[in-house]
Amino acid sequence: MKAKVFQEHLEKNIIPFWNQMTDFEKGGFYGYADSDGKPVKDSVKGCILNSRILWFYAASYQLLKKPELLEKADHAYQFLAEHFYDSRYGGMFWSVQADGTPEDTTKHTYNQAFAIYALSVYYQASGKKEALNLSYSLYQIIESKCRDHEGYFEAFSRDFSPVSNDKLSENGVMAERTINTLLHVLEAYTELYKADEFYAVGDSIREILRIFKFKVYDADKEICRVFFDKSYHSLIELESYGHDIEASWLIDRACQVLDDKAYYEEMLPVIECLADSAYKNGIDAQNQAMNDECERGVVNAKKVWWVQAEAVTGFYNAYQNQPQRTEYLKIAEGVWNYIQKYVIDKKTGEWIEDISPDNTTKPNQALAHAWKCPYHNGRMCIEMVQRLSTAS
Repeated sequence: MKAKVFQEHLEKNIIPFWNQMTDFEKGGFYGYADSDGKPVKDSVKGCILNSRILWFYAASYQLLKKPELLEKADHAYQFLAEHFYDSRYGGMFWSVQADGTPEDTTKHTYNQAFAIYALSVYYQASGKKEALNLSYSLYQIIESKCRDHEGYFEAFSRDFSPVSNDKLSENGVMAERTINTLLHVLEAYTELYKADEFYAVGDSIREILRIFKFKVYDADKEICRVFFDKSYHSLIELESYGHDIEASWLIDRACQVLDDKAYYEEMLPVIECLADSAYKNGIDAQNQAMNDECERGVVNAKKVWWVQAEAVTGFYNAYQNQPQRTEYLKIAEGVWNYIQKYVIDKKTGEWIEDISPDNTTKPNQALAHAWKCPYHNGRMCIEMVQRLSTAS
């Protein structure tokens, strides 16, 4: 694997695709593109999508130093700050109409976290203090309204009254806590701490790491549990291969940014065991790609775009930590080869969401929607350019 290959994919495929998603008339970015990559101009705009787009352009600018990328980040920031932020109750709406009027006023902890993540990186790229201030406003919202003494809850109404977590519950369960939200609060706080090194954010990171180790991580099976009740009782026998390999490297990143040797030494067994289990349990050896999940002993062998992206980054990170484990390098290369062969859409350069177990593609899969964005694949490219450039 070479850094220039990932950089070329970023510059020639992913960035051009998302450039054409810019809504110059109403602001922000279109919320949907069909299987041909054609934007639907009146589509609802989700906070997750628009936050991740802001992060993507800010992070791409940090890597490539091209002014037009910062201009795109500016465009994304303006719409996010003006239309998603609720000036009455605080926090970010779940979604808005194409013109920026509120569409779904749910306040989800996951949403707040991704806005912090995006705003923190945008502040690092642009130096705009108002973006950092908004990050801290959302940090205070999460810490004061979205949690109890044991950790973070999920979904709330506009005024932060608890509501059912239907947006991040799957597999037939209704979860009061999830690995997904916890992981991305950790990710967001990591970038906020990197941006400003405020001690309270560092303490929050330490607390989340403890929750991972003692509540979410199953030491017997060396995997993370996925869905929980209020008391962290697992609701379903489920192994999410993508979340495990993603958690491995994001926990590692958090420890590095925190620069706390004691916490790193405490979390290192979790970091290493998650990568090891994802490798042993999640890899489709024939295709050299990562399966989706295993529910009650039954493996779902479809290949999901974001899982493949996290596998490349996560296994390369594991190889960097344990160079003697050359199988990690080989599988990172194998998954990248699979992505190039099956996942990248040949017409547009964007990634196809799901590949069937027989490596065929179901027709009419949208290339952009509320969850389908340049976050996982864009981040994989950025991470691999940085890591391979340092290694060479």
